[in-house]
Amino acid sequence: MLNNPADFKVIVFDVFGTLIKAEPKRSPYRKLMKWLKDQGRRPASDDVAVIMSTFGEFTEVAKRFGKDIPAPLLQELNEDLSDDLQAMTLYEDTVTILEKLRQSGFRVALCSNLAKPYGEAVFSILPNLEAYAWSYEVGNIKPEPEIYQYLIDQLNCQPREVLFIGDTLLADVTGPQAFGMSARLIDRKKGQKISDILSDLL
Repeated sequence: MLNNPADFKVIVFDVFGTLIKAEPKRSPYRKLMKWLKDQGRRPASDDVAVIMSTFGEFTEVAKRFGKDIPAPLLQELNEDLSDDLQAMTLYEDTVTILEKLRQSGFRVALCSNLAKPYGEAVFSILPNLEAYAWSYEVGNIKPEPEIYQYLIDQLNCQPREVLFIGDTLLADVTGPQAFGMSARLIDRKKGQKISDILSDLL
């Protein structure tokens, strides 16, 4: 794996906790899973993976679990989702840093484990980047190698040319490194900024 900053051509970012603030949420998908449990469905270890790898809204997710959502609950879930999406805000340095990286010749991409409505909202906030790898489009979640391969295929580059930035050790550092990328962890809770993580590139 190459770690010389001169080797990097692509900077890939996670989304929540990295570029977008993870504010307190209404968590409609958690509410959906609680309802499924109340209907007698036993929770499974891969429930989150199923949600984030489903190309669809609440009804499609529920069908993956073998249930149909009643209309009142669906309305409630959609209202909670709307509140979540409206609460999404970029970190103060996000736009400036992304633009600075692009002006410096780097290609910039996003790779994130997201349910479909959140991915669509992120795209509307951060459009026109070189590539997007959303778990619900790929059908796999980080740190599964398929999502990193999807990203590489879009970018038509080599893993060694990619630097991955995110706030989760397994998904954003261990997974990318195992795939052949370089990776760096950011801790927004401790006040770190992207410029602190990329000081050698900016």
